[in-house]
Amino acid sequence: MIENFDKITQEVLKDLEKTQRDFWNISRQTAEFLYKIITTEGFVSGIEVGTSNGYSGIWLGKAFKANGGQMSTIEFYEKRYSIARANFEKCGVADVITIRPGEAVKVLEDLPEDLKFDFAFVDANKRESVDYFRLIHPRLKAGGIYTCDNVLSHKEKVQTYIDAINAHPDYIHTVLDLPAGLSFARKIR
Repeated sequence: MIENFDKITQEVLKDLEKTQRDFWNISRQTAEFLYKIITTEGFVSGIEVGTSNGYSGIWLGKAFKANGGQMSTIEFYEKRYSIARANFEKCGVADVITIRPGEAVKVLEDLPEDLKFDFAFVDANKRESVDYFRLIHPRLKAGGIYTCDNVLSHKEKVQTYIDAINAHPDYIHTVLDLPAGLSFARKIR
């Protein structure tokens, strides 16, 4: 799938894959899966919690751009979102991505009331996963998809989130056997 991207984007993604452990990036397999979901579903509005160096944001940004959409991404560490911003510019997705710096819970609490999403991807502080879910849920449109990475690799840290989404009557949820484990839920109402 990376072959469908321009040469610069291909090179940036391959370089970022070399730093996957340093920046806790998702696997290419997970990135391709998320890209396919967004493009296939025709989603046009998304939120990412945990920008890091922009690896997943490039994939998500490419998908939203293909659909004529926009996304926001949240990152606490200035050094990381500065790197991500440069990578977004190199890969031609800076025009569809709004970087929202700060602590994720606070940023989510302060989002404009009318900002809604049809796709959410969470890959940040695992212990706060349940808080991100609580704050994103009212903004996620019916029919939208909520995803959270590392639910197998960090099972104990995300258990309160898993319990919350499994118990929530508005979601159909499963854990996909992608590297690190991906929580995948559709909001049905």
